[in-house]
Amino acid sequence: MVGLSQEGHAPAFAAARARLGLIAALFGLAAIAWWSTADRMRGMDDGPGTDLGALGWFLGVWVVMMAAMMFPSVAPTVALYARMARRRAPLAPFVFAAGYLVTWTAAGVVAYGLFVLGRSLLGEQLTWDGAGRWLAGGTLIAAAVYELTPLKDVCLGKCRSPLGFLVGAWRDGVGGGFSMGLRHGAWCVGCCWALMASLFALGVMSLAWMAFVAALIALEKTLPWGRPVTWGTAAVLLVLGIALIAAPDAVPGMTVPHTMPEAMPGAM
Repeated sequence: MVGLSQEGHAPAFAAARARLGLIAALFGLAAIAWWSTADRMRGMDDGPGTDLGALGWFLGVWVVMMAAMMFPSVAPTVALYARMARRRAPLAPFVFAAGYLVTWTAAGVVAYGLFVLGRSLLGEQLTWDGAGRWLAGGTLIAAAVYELTPLKDVCLGKCRSPLGFLVGAWRDGVGGGFSMGLRHGAWCVGCCWALMASLFALGVMSLAWMAFVAALIALEKTLPWGRPVTWGTAAVLLVLGIALIAAPDAVPGMTVPHTMPEAMPGAM
């Protein structure tokens, strides 16, 4: 009897170890991505309106950033997917994660396009001494409002209830895993786009603000108190938005752009 019991539990233990190994691998990749991001972005934080560089360079940084910020919070979904798909497509969980990153890459292309378009149309009107401060603060306030909308609730629900998403969106095979990763990434973009816009408003090349936004995303997706957490996030974003407009120098860790050079002594 004991032998049969142990034999019956062996597959379950093996599956549990495999899931833990997958989660550890995702966290390991996230740690590597954080290290790589810190190395690439060193000395590049110019605060709100930081230049994004060429599209190819930006996308390289962006993909690594998304892996660093999102893999820890999406790990439970990938692990559950691995449990459901392990006998059909062993590589599917990694393909699922790849599809997830592809969706966020597309979101990065959109963000880059909006940034470049805004600069080309409005030019110097968006400098910090012009409308830049109001745009950055307004972005944070708008993000706070979005936290309280029904659309945010729906998208966050998909991220907080991975089983419901996986059952409803199930596709077999490696191609199915990629498709499901794309769809889950789309729900995640719907949930987190305003928080990512806040990162641009605070300084997209700031490792500290990147960690701050990543922490807000992880708390929203993992803590059991869904609605209170989003209300708390909204309150934090609202306070930051007001502070960015009223007293940006008082915001801890904030790099405030200065577009108007100080006059040199004796200059006319």
